[in-house]
Amino acid sequence: MPKPTERLVDTNGVTLKVIEAGERGNPVVVLTHGFPELAYSWRHQIPALAAAGYHVLAPDQRGYGGSSRPEEIDAYNIVELTADVAGLLDDVGAEKAVLIGHDWGSPVATNFPLFFPDRVTAVAALSVPPVPRASAPPTALWRKIFGDNFFYILYFQEPGVADAALSADPARTLRRMIGGVRTTGDEFAAQRMIAPGPEGFVDRLPEPESLPDWISQDELDHYIAEFTRTGFTGPLNWYRNFDRNWELTESTPAPTIDVPTLFVVGTADPVLSFTPRDRVRDVVTGDYREVLIEGAGHWLQQERPDEVNNAILEFLGGLR
Repeated sequence: MPKPTERLVDTNGVTLKVIEAGERGNPVVVLTHGFPELAYSWRHQIPALAAAGYHVLAPDQRGYGGSSRPEEIDAYNIVELTADVAGLLDDVGAEKAVLIGHDWGSPVATNFPLFFPDRVTAVAALSVPPVPRASAPPTALWRKIFGDNFFYILYFQEPGVADAALSADPARTLRRMIGGVRTTGDEFAAQRMIAPGPEGFVDRLPEPESLPDWISQDELDHYIAEFTRTGFTGPLNWYRNFDRNWELTESTPAPTIDVPTLFVVGTADPVLSFTPRDRVRDVVTGDYREVLIEGAGHWLQQERPDEVNNAILEFLGGLR
């Protein structure tokens, strides 16, 4: 099996760096990463999917890594993000693809069939489940829920503030995010993330005693080098489009996801505490399956690659 290759693809007014593996003509699988990650986050899935007979495309999404970083905040809205993926399909001559997303990549994957219903075969979401459109602008709802307490998405809204804090020491930021974003028995650490006060996001994360056993220093250094070079403004701009995305999804070409859909999540993923799964059926009308991986945290496909690969390949096998 040839090794994955990297190339640049012009799509939807931006240039995306794409990791590609597998033979053209095979069923296409697009992998969309989350925050603060890269196509590199799928390094354990790309060769496994290619070996199973799929043509894999894993982009650094706009704002990240080797891809374009538009300056305008509204350039990171969900219409543009899903259109980027459609352009990748055009580039390889594929009518349809399976979309698999993690974290922020999950909304890209689960919104794609709403905007491009004729171009998707199936969807898999990791860590963030498919959710229906909110009843009001999301930031208004979060302000009502959290009041004067800290909530990281609201903290990310003000341009420049989180950008400076996260970029001040990318090694510290990424070390704390990789090692500190999970549910633990540390009640004080959990409370600190929603307590009032002037501290920012990174300062509230615990400093890990050591790296998790699923990531090496060399692997972490890859992220550190990229985010030291690019900064965090592009990725943070994704968060600054929550209300704009709410407006843009009031009416979509397809009202629901009617293709087979898989949701995979770790039971120690803190995202589950504020992203409930009880309304999935409001947005998914096709076949739906959940896989919970006991004890796994947020960086799911890196932390538990074998279990994630098995779940994805079983799901894809059922489509054939």
